[in-house]
Amino acid sequence: MSFRNRPWQRLRTDKAGLTGLVIVTAFFLLAAAVWAGFLGESWSEAGGGRWESAGAQHWFGTNVLGQDIFLRSVYSVRTAFEIGLVVSVLSTVIGAVLGAAAGWYSNTWVDGTIQWMKGVLDSIPFYLFVAAVAFALQGVYWAMHIAMIATFWTTTGRLVRAEVLKIKSQEFVLAARAIGLPGPLILIRHVLPNTAHILLIQSSMVFVAAIKAEVVLSFLGLGVQDGVSWGLMLAESTQEILAGHFNNFLSASLMLFILLLGFNLLADALQDAFDPRQAAL
Repeated sequence: MSFRNRPWQRLRTDKAGLTGLVIVTAFFLLAAAVWAGFLGESWSEAGGGRWESAGAQHWFGTNVLGQDIFLRSVYSVRTAFEIGLVVSVLSTVIGAVLGAAAGWYSNTWVDGTIQWMKGVLDSIPFYLFVAAVAFALQGVYWAMHIAMIATFWTTTGRLVRAEVLKIKSQEFVLAARAIGLPGPLILIRHVLPNTAHILLIQSSMVFVAAIKAEVVLSFLGLGVQDGVSWGLMLAESTQEILAGHFNNFLSASLMLFILLLGFNLLADALQDAFDPRQAAL
């Protein structure tokens, strides 16, 4: 078995990781069904009575407005994946580019500038920063996304910088320098591909962090404004619980818990599978 296939072989034999993959795949298919218009389209319609109990017509019951809680929970899967995908992809790309540049041009003004940016962003409390961005970009749909991306890329950048510092002193990089290949080409073609395992693991962890942050921000009124999400459903449930109605809270909490559990199991499995210390075994 080749060295490249070993991580995937370890991943296939990790039962917890496979469980996480099944959960994440199931939720992704659910989100795809919503994107395609097969599910959740009528989430905003008040087709039932006030606080109806769970039944054949409304599986999770209805909220105070008579809206179907199950449809709102399902549509929120789309919201979670949209935010998670956008934030994880863009923050990982930015972190990879800036981290690689900082590592390749270490101890130069490039490295110093990027390190300074990371230090500044890491020193600002996340939710305070998001509140400031949301206030500055009032009415802009992407305000929450921008705040998350600007914050989450720093960890990826730090990890990639450390890996590039290690890789650039290896023999294949020195050989590429010796035959006259330009530095940026070596970085893009030979160094960055060797950080793929870090980017894969980190993107899955950022996905989880983005979903959790959206739920908290939406609960506080700083997140999703036009639409529905688990955070908004939890915010609605604070008043309903006082009236003895728990369906909104339970459905949003359960869906969130299962999806995050799946991603955490998958992220742990990826980390174990691509751990360089495991590769030597």
